[in-house]
Amino acid sequence: MNPVAALQAIGWPVDGPSPAGWPEVLAAHPQARPARVVEQHRSGYVVAEDTDATHAVESPAEWQRAPGYRRNSVPAEARAAVGDWVLLEGAHPRAKIVALLPRRTAIKRGAAGEHYKQQVIAANVDVVFVVCGLDADFNPRRIERYLLLVAGSGATPVVVLTKADLAGDVPGSVDALMALAAQGVAVRTLNAREVDSVAALHPYLPAGTTAVLVGSSGAGKSTLTNTLLGIERMKTAAVRESDARGRHTTTHRALIALPTGACLIDTPGMRELKPTGEEVVEDSFADVEALAEVCRFRDCTHDREPGCAVRAAVEAGTVDSARVANFLKLRDEVAGAANQLATRLASKANARVQGKALGKRLDEKYGKH
Repeated sequence: MNPVAALQAIGWPVDGPSPAGWPEVLAAHPQARPARVVEQHRSGYVVAEDTDATHAVESPAEWQRAPGYRRNSVPAEARAAVGDWVLLEGAHPRAKIVALLPRRTAIKRGAAGEHYKQQVIAANVDVVFVVCGLDADFNPRRIERYLLLVAGSGATPVVVLTKADLAGDVPGSVDALMALAAQGVAVRTLNAREVDSVAALHPYLPAGTTAVLVGSSGAGKSTLTNTLLGIERMKTAAVRESDARGRHTTTHRALIALPTGACLIDTPGMRELKPTGEEVVEDSFADVEALAEVCRFRDCTHDREPGCAVRAAVEAGTVDSARVANFLKLRDEVAGAANQLATRLASKANARVQGKALGKRLDEKYGKH
């Protein structure tokens, strides 16, 4: 297999112009070669240059995490993540990442903790499978939260409802997601263990495509991965009987080449899904927003104001009250995260201004060196 075909087998763009910013970065590193990040660990990365072998590589010093606070450290979202394309120099096992190619798309969330941080879940993906089991863990509100995080990424979301063989009321669960289907979000119901059932996802996995599986532990992501692969590669485990929650059998994100020529990224279950502040809530709740536009007051909070079209629709049963409540909750969370993001950016801008001013004073006092 020639080098270009080997890269295309793990998602390198086949047709059309190069993604924005790629030619400039490639030209700046003429001796480097591209590779794709297939695993991310605290100590470094595992990359692939084809489908046959993977290699551990060293990340740049400025990406490496050191104890305590490092003023000049690179933010987590600016470091490579699974799905990213990087440039390597040197032979294995001493190969080193020298550059990160700009992302076409990125799925992000707000990282856990009090301080504002972003975490990249997967990069350069075309499709996001939001996986939810049709057992006791079925939760339309959590699905809406995932879709909010996906909405601005540039990737196409598909809701995948697994465990159809265990569900007592599949039509009722699908009906609970009618608002999503009305907005053009595809919903697919399947049994993740059956090859014929999983074939419903094949149209989203043509050669050259990269998809990522997101969802809570126990939703069936690893089982789905194994069925798509045709082999038992990913570890799986039964969920707890008390609440149908999983046990985190997947411990890290991993990119895998599928027989179809597509790539699939499996991810651990995520208990916390904080917005980054960059989301547009109204885009994910177009039905609620359309009602809000005809409220009597432009600043209606949809609580007790007279002439509230949203509340009237809830009382008439034409919109789900739980969906409206989730819209209001997510709107507040995004607003709070947006304020944190603005504060962070302002602090960085202020630090740059102060740094330039200090440099100017030192130059004036001691002269330029």
